Amino acid sequence: MGLKLEDKQMNILTPMISDLVSDKHAYRQLLRVMDFKNLVVDLEDCYSELGRKGYAVESGFKALLLQYMEDLSDRELQRFLQENLAGKLFCGFELHDATPDFSYFSVLRKRIGTERLSQLFNKIRDGMKKKGMIREVFSFVDASSMVSKMSTWEERDKAIKSGQERFDNMVAEKFATDKDARFGCKGKNRYWFGYKRHVSVDMTHGLINRVDATSAEKPDAECIDLVCPDGGMVFGDKGYCGEKVAKVLAEKKCHSGVIKRNNMKGKDFRHDKWLTGVRMPFEGVFSKMRKKTRYRGLAKQRWQVLIEAIAYNAKRLIKIEATPLEYAS
Repeated sequence: MGLKLEDKQMNILTPMISDLVSDKHAYRQLLRVMDFKNLVVDLEDCYSELGRKGYAVESGFKALLLQYMEDLSDRELQRFLQENLAGKLFCGFELHDATPDFSYFSVLRKRIGTERLSQLFNKIRDGMKKKGMIREVFSFVDASSMVSKMSTWEERDKAIKSGQERFDNMVAEKFATDKDARFGCKGKNRYWFGYKRHVSVDMTHGLINRVDATSAEKPDAECIDLVCPDGGMVFGDKGYCGEKVAKVLAEKKCHSGVIKRNNMKGKDFRHDKWLTGVRMPFEGVFSKMRKKTRYRGLAKQRWQVLIEAIAYNAKRLIKIEATPLEYAS
């Protein structure tokens, strides 16, 4: 059966999606900076040849990156790719191409896994190092809270009912819905239940150099080895005072820019004021991070902080008009 006149006209007049998105759009700039085809080459086994033809891993990873760049849920991401022309272009879809269902994204996250996502983060970071965007001359380390649950009354009632005096970190694994989450405290009275995000920001362009996650009760100083750079001067607040920090900095051949506590020997308020002023412009990195967890379990929190760091760096690369990255084969 031949096509109707309207259908023929539609086929002739339907434009390419590349004609509908501005050359100056941020997503186009990111495509020029990051070579996604070479970036995700090691993820090809995530694509299955069984069943009907699926979506390319490159398109899927780009979609997951957009999810965190735009702070979308899986269902919101599904709709975003259906309706947003720039999103379609970024992920490699044409105007009338079918885009993934929301259930696809959770399957792809599981197939990629935290360890391989960590390798992708390192691959991007190494590419930025080659271009001199990350130099590890001055680095700012800090930690921020990730709230797993706003209210823990149900878990508390369950613990007390079973004979416990209170619901705390000693019994959290037994009674909490999220078995890896713990209570953390910032300062004297700021408590939360969940995890901690540990970040090292390179102060050349404000790019995230290293990132990891732990349960909330871990002191910042005990986790310095997770994010300490390989040299240079490391800036940190009073939470990074202690023998372990000094030991790790010495092993990494780093100079300490950590602010001393008021009762410590050699405290110099003028010097500390200078240290605070130097790192202040980079403290805004943490304001861009999601304050609540999306998932349960420490492994999935590591996924979240890694993909958020990749998304943050992607936005920074656009902002600083970076040159194309090169990845090691």
